[in-house]
Amino acid sequence: MYLPPTVDLSMATAVWMRNLAVYAHTWRMNILPNFFEPVLYLVGMGVGLGAYLRAGMGASNDYVAFIAPGLLAASAMNGSSFEASYNMFVKMNFAKLYDAFLTTPAEIEDIGFGELMWAVTRSMIYGFAFLVILVAMTAVGFPILTTPWAVALPLALVVIGTLFGLMGQLFTAHITIIDLYSYYFTLFLTPLFLFSGIFFPVDRFGAWGEQVAWCTPLYHAVRLCRGLSQGPIDASIATSALWMLVACAILMWVVPRQLRRRFWR
Repeated sequence: MYLPPTVDLSMATAVWMRNLAVYAHTWRMNILPNFFEPVLYLVGMGVGLGAYLRAGMGASNDYVAFIAPGLLAASAMNGSSFEASYNMFVKMNFAKLYDAFLTTPAEIEDIGFGELMWAVTRSMIYGFAFLVILVAMTAVGFPILTTPWAVALPLALVVIGTLFGLMGQLFTAHITIIDLYSYYFTLFLTPLFLFSGIFFPVDRFGAWGEQVAWCTPLYHAVRLCRGLSQGPIDASIATSALWMLVACAILMWVVPRQLRRRFWR
């Protein structure tokens, strides 16, 4: 059975620093899609649909506060997912950067971990920028960040970025055609975005809907961010945090092996 060597953090950090150097020259172009998508949803769905619900159904003014933590989780998911999927595939197959990396003492596990570090960094960039908006909205009267536990949201973003970065790497390790990412985003990430409790409680689908959602990663990311933002901090929040950490631990074991098989087959 293959046992991967210990990751060389110096090699992994070198991969991360290379990505950071490139991003320093391209961030203005790259930050727009992933950052502004959740902002547009927050304005369109939160403010626009929220006003409609208040006028037509007597709903409270809390719909913006309801969807904002979920959009924060989705922002971190998107930042990490794009980096661990399309960008990683291009570097591996078209730019042939990994061939160059492997002429150094770096191993494929070091490269994969460095790319994961960068995917988490991207999720933090988008997530933290969106979090600043939520802080500002809270300051002007929207009840979004209402508990002291909100200070732990950056840690939640790290876990979310790690989880979705690893899942993106796992998919990348199994495909050889870039067009197949349309399946990953359309048939996996988009349903997660719509049916993980961001815009409405998943119990609207009945008990079976909540049971299905419980098995998906974004549901737990949304529940964790919402709990840290608004409370209450109870067993369900701890369960979601544990679910995500266990999933990360399993993927940390699986992904390096799959990357090595993918690269050397």
